[in-house]
Amino acid sequence: MKGLEGVKQVVVIGLGMTGLSVVNHLQRAAQPLDIKVIDTREHPPGREQLPPSVELCSGQWQMDWLMAADMIVSSPGIALATPQLQQAAAAGIEIVGDIELFARTVDKPVVAITGSNGKSTVTSLVGEMAKEAGINVGVGGNIGLAALDMLAEDHDLYVLELSSFQLETTSNLALKAAAYLNLSEDHMDRYPGGLAQYSTAKMRIFNHTELAVFNREDLATKPATDGCELALVSFGLNAGNADSTERYGLVEHCGEEWLAIAGEPVMPSKDIALVGRHNVANSLAALALADAAGIDREASCRALRRYNGLAHRCQLVAEQHGVKWVNDSKATNLASTLAALNGLQLDGKLHLLVGGDGKGADFSELAPVLATLDTQLYCFGRDGHQFAPLVPQPVMVETMEQAMSQAAHTARAGDMILLSPACASFDQFANFMVRGDTFVELAQSLQHQVGKDS
Repeated sequence: MKGLEGVKQVVVIGLGMTGLSVVNHLQRAAQPLDIKVIDTREHPPGREQLPPSVELCSGQWQMDWLMAADMIVSSPGIALATPQLQQAAAAGIEIVGDIELFARTVDKPVVAITGSNGKSTVTSLVGEMAKEAGINVGVGGNIGLAALDMLAEDHDLYVLELSSFQLETTSNLALKAAAYLNLSEDHMDRYPGGLAQYSTAKMRIFNHTELAVFNREDLATKPATDGCELALVSFGLNAGNADSTERYGLVEHCGEEWLAIAGEPVMPSKDIALVGRHNVANSLAALALADAAGIDREASCRALRRYNGLAHRCQLVAEQHGVKWVNDSKATNLASTLAALNGLQLDGKLHLLVGGDGKGADFSELAPVLATLDTQLYCFGRDGHQFAPLVPQPVMVETMEQAMSQAAHTARAGDMILLSPACASFDQFANFMVRGDTFVELAQSLQHQVGKDS
């Protein structure tokens, strides 16, 4: 197995789905490896699935294991600034992540996507385009399947969503194309150097790519070429230019707006199944990646017409008495919530549920957007109080369930009850999926109570 020459002892930091995928991958190596796992949780998920030959230390660090390792494979959830990892790095021990192991093993084309928002949608959409074209594609990384688990399926194309955390420990990922969708404040608790440090991690996606896809309406996503021959192409919600990098955009054709490539109309934007202006931009980014991967253009357009998105992303989950309940639990940062609100048109009031773990973010940018909508704000969770200054009369509660109950008794026909929390879920839920599933379950039971206090 490439990249493991001379390696005898490997320590895996963090279990769960990713850690197990690393252990299973290492056990497939040609040479025998001494594999140990450290997880500081007392009862890490997946421990019962570890092979008997793999020793586990849970609830604490085991520094003698770390310092004796030839390689450390660290979970993306563990910051490289963690003192224990810093000590190992200072001793010259190589620290990588699962994506780096994937990079050293994969022998088929790969495209990858990063960005503060929209990367799951674009990743899934490119995967759907490939499937529509009859390509045996693997879709995973920071979404769905662990990257290393997909290698066992021997796909002909891989599409990876990559977080900044994953990219920090990735150095050799060769890509047909890489897209950096947008940059906004997120994970500031992990990046003391602020937005610049966060973006530097994301820029690593371009280190070994044949084509860099960036957002020309967010030039923070454009890589600095510094004289190297990196091919560039951009997407944006304007016409672009056939003679430059601005190939993917919008044009007016036959009296309506069309997606266009190099100025040539491809399909009407109204035919895209995904909802929201931000998803028009996501569709253009997906087209750029699909073209670079050699996916048939007609198949890509068919996928755009039928793919209606992922759960927990502006998902209509209930509608009764003229009130819509929308689950946007994936909005774990400010920019995601801003995207959900941008261009939102309602006949009635917006009942917006926000709060959770704010990750050190500043939410003041929401105020002018909320001022353009007839909004009742419900603030819950650990950092719910940070949203209170944004509107004149916020509703302050402890839990999302309390917020939903109050909204259900207040909402009227034409209103929308929207969970788009702008925060992570970890203060009250295991993850954003559990938060979203809880919202769906409660919405379907509460919808019958809409307006009962009227």
